[in-house]
Amino acid sequence: MSFKRINPESLGRPVGYTNGLLTTPDVRLLFIAGQIGWDESQRLVSDDFVEQFDRALKNVLAVVLEAGGAAGGIARLVIYVTDKEEYRARRREIGVRWREQMGSNYPTMTLVEVKSLLEDGAKVEIEGIAVL
Repeated sequence: MSFKRINPESLGRPVGYTNGLLTTPDVRLLFIAGQIGWDESQRLVSDDFVEQFDRALKNVLAVVLEAGGAAGGIARLVIYVTDKEEYRARRREIGVRWREQMGSNYPTMTLVEVKSLLEDGAKVEIEGIAVL
């Protein structure tokens, strides 16, 4: 099985990982590496949880769009947070940001609370699988 590496310029050059792997030719699955709330310069956009969630989801979508997919094709997401209580407390705000980007698409999802993420200051990381 071969893969096409998907690395949108808008995410900056990855070091030690690939943002997405697209299987070819019969199966069209896109595996999306964990995305955090950073910009194309690989700097966190904010210390705010909702702002980081919003940008991490935008980064997931950037990988999907670069591969020729759409938000509706996202089949699975795993969301890692450093504070599940903050996630719970801000669910309404997160929901607004979700609907702005994903509409009514709610793929299979798992939320996992972790002690910390690789990048200092990151509060949320989202990985996924999309069907193209």
